[in-house]
This record gives sequence, C-alpha cells and structure tokens, in this order.
Amino acid sequence: MLNKKFIQQLKKEYGQHEIERRKIISLSNSVLHDSKRVIFSLHRDDVKKAEESLAAIEKILVDLEKNFGFARISEEGSYKAATEEYVEAKFFYLVMTGKKIDKIRGVKLGPDSYLGGISDLTGEMVRRAINQAAAGDMDEVERIRKSIDEIMAELVEFDMTGYLRTKYDQAKNNLRKMEQVYYEIKTRK
Repeated sequence: MLNKKFIQQLKKEYGQHEIERRKIISLSNSVLHDSKRVIFSLHRDDVKKAEESLAAIEKILVDLEKNFGFARISEEGSYKAATEEYVEAKFFYLVMTGKKIDKIRGVKLGPDSYLGGISDLTGEMVRRAINQAAAGDMDEVERIRKSIDEIMAELVEFDMTGYLRTKYDQAKNNLRKMEQVYYEIKTRK
C-alpha cells in the first residue's frame, strides 16, 4: 500500500529540514540576544561596542541567507523575531548617531521586520528621552519627541493587522508617554 522509497525519501527530507531548523534557531537566538546587547550598549552611550556587535550580527544574518536562502530562513519564527530585534537595534543606533532611518543595506529583510522594529524603536527612544531629561539635556528630549512624532506620522499610513497592529498600538502608547514627559518638563519650567 505504501511506497517505501517515497517514505524513506520523505524521512530523509524531514530530517534535513529539522537539522536546518535547529541551526537557524540557534543562530537566530544569537542575533536576538546580541541585538538586545546593542540596545543596552547604546543606552550606556557605548557606541563603539554597539558598532562592533552590529557588524557581528550582520555577518550572521548574511551567512544565514547564504547558507539556507531567504525563503527558508523566513519560515522560522525565531528568525523573524531576531530580525525584528536587529532592526530595532540598528535603527536605535542610527538615531543615537544622528543618522537617517533608512533601508538597511547588505542584509535582506522583510517588511514585517522593518515595521515591527521601527514600532519597537519608539519605546527605546522614550527610555532614552527620560534618561536625558534626568540628565538635564532638554534639547535631546525635544529632538527625540519630534522624531517619535515623525515616525508615528508615517506609521499611521499603514493598515497594520495582526501582531503588527499590536506593535503599532504600543508605538502609539510610546508617543503618548513621550508627550506626557514633554508636558511635565514644560510645566515645571
């Protein structure tokens, strides 16, 4: 009744897929963890360490694509989570160094990674603004407030659904927090 050769081939293909999956998950976990470290380094103003970590992360992402192909790695949830965190870290680095948020060169990323990462970025920017307000750097607080406002003006144009809608709602809440911080600073002066 069963074609034994077909079943053996299926077993072989499934085994290979699982080996690939474990490798992708392992490397994706490294990207996720290291991206969190980049953000932490940037909050401590350690831009050099962040740059070094970003370069290492980008090498892993390029190697993943080269070894498995973009379609294959994009199937894995761990990879999607890792690239989203990477985008957040990379964009936070760009914000911290006064550069423009733009398409990331050299690494292939999907729109969900960009939209999730930029939405999450707003939370790190609020955290940075609060720390800068505590340090008395009101010019930086104002710059961050304007940047978050600009980001939200663009994100509102997307019709996000599913988990991206949740990310968008979180970014909207981050804008509200930023506006509250800014209001409190202005009323205390």
